[in-house]
Amino acid sequence: MATQSEPPYRRIAGEIRHRITSGELAPGDRVPSTRAIAKEWGVASATATKVLTTLRLEGFVETVPRVGTVVSDRAPARPVRVRAQPEHDLTRERIVGVAMQIADSEGLDALSMRGVAARLGVAAMSPYRYVGSKDELVLLMADAAFGEARYPAVQPDGWRARLELGARTLWSLFRKHPWLAQLTPLTRPLLLPNLMTHAEWALAALDGHGLGPSTMMDIHVLLYGYVQGLAAGLEQETQAAAATGVSDEGWMEHQTMALDALKASGRYPVFTRVTTELANGYDLRFDELFEFGLGPLLDGFAGIVEGGGAAAPPPSAGVRR
Repeated sequence: MATQSEPPYRRIAGEIRHRITSGELAPGDRVPSTRAIAKEWGVASATATKVLTTLRLEGFVETVPRVGTVVSDRAPARPVRVRAQPEHDLTRERIVGVAMQIADSEGLDALSMRGVAARLGVAAMSPYRYVGSKDELVLLMADAAFGEARYPAVQPDGWRARLELGARTLWSLFRKHPWLAQLTPLTRPLLLPNLMTHAEWALAALDGHGLGPSTMMDIHVLLYGYVQGLAAGLEQETQAAAATGVSDEGWMEHQTMALDALKASGRYPVFTRVTTELANGYDLRFDELFEFGLGPLLDGFAGIVEGGGAAAPPPSAGVRR
């Protein structure tokens, strides 16, 4: 039973806990996100984070990457007693690791220094002893994320195989941490040691083929931009799901009337024909789309790399206007 003096996060955790123990929320069901808790109960994001942390430590919920926080299938019948984490166990690595968990499961917008402290079970200002600001924390997270993959000492044969491995390696990291795609535009690259490892791999694959430095950089940026661009959709979906509580499948179901109206207008005959012929609808599968586009992209690079930097002229080349 809640009391007037009970901290808000405990009261809210108790209400969500009751939804779980009463069967209103079943194992695997999503529980309210930090944004949803903040909106429904009118509390700060840090308080909302502390609510989910309490339920997680009690064993009622668990975090599923790219899904969010769901009811655990091992939820106890009653809350367990949780001890706060000792301050002397706090390290920069632990702070960065917890921050990455929050960004992975709920998106970068859900990240805050207070939220990290709440997840760690320490005082709100404690992380500042190790990390000066949220901006610094995000850079540390990005460097750690880009450093999770290593390239083999023995390189594959040929520039194409090396670029292909580089692209797939980057995709695996963006796939695991889609928030990476939201950090900076291509015009403002992150100068992080572990990110430079991926740039060095791509440029080394192109080295020795007679390409000028600008051409080498163009190919590297195009390949990186291709991976980053697709990965941006992953993070945007996470943000949309967290903000609305509606999955991409659920969102599409709500668009049926709008889609039917577009088809019935007669203004988009090819779109209507193509979507009508998709008997089971169109599923946007990012992994398959990545593979589908990577081959043609590398095919386009082949004429430049194997031609020593001489790209085929555009159809209008040499025509004066």
